[in-house]
Amino acid sequence: MNSHAYIFFGKSGSGKGTQAELLKQELEKKGRKVIYIETGQLFRNFVASGTGHLHDQTKNIIENGKLMPVFFPVYLWARVLVENYTGTEDIIFDGVSRKIEEAPIIDSALDFLGIENRTVLDITVSDQWVIDRLSARGRADDSIEGIKKRLTWFESNVVPVLEYFKINRKYMFINIVGEQSIEAVHVEIMSKLWP
Repeated sequence: MNSHAYIFFGKSGSGKGTQAELLKQELEKKGRKVIYIETGQLFRNFVASGTGHLHDQTKNIIENGKLMPVFFPVYLWARVLVENYTGTEDIIFDGVSRKIEEAPIIDSALDFLGIENRTVLDITVSDQWVIDRLSARGRADDSIEGIKKRLTWFESNVVPVLEYFKINRKYMFINIVGEQSIEAVHVEIMSKLWP
């Protein structure tokens, strides 16, 4: 069986991280080896891994809720692939390609790795669902104003990325209804991936 790449998208609070993890478990049950790339975790690991100018700069950007320049997430996920991909693993991307400039880079990386099976999973939820869910968490950065800012950012930056993958024939594009229980979302994903 050839390697497969799965790219998860969804607004904050859509549950994409949870669903990516559940997919990883399903693939491993099928005997697949999986490389799981979660950009936010890669940045947190980078900050924790040492000291110096770039670590301080990255920590400052994360703490202030700002965006990394495009080269940096690309560097981090590319390094994971360079160091770990042997030609047989499935790859799950979560939080990758949050700006349009990154989308063709992922495309070229998958071309280079020889991965032809590519699926984009877009977990769709309404803005109100996100506001209700995130404001209930009670985190400091989950103010209504902060949540609305993230939603606007998603619309401006991530929606064009989704359009890029939708019209690219190399990708199977799947819409998933996110406004249901975790279990129901997982069942929908499984039924659309392996009907």
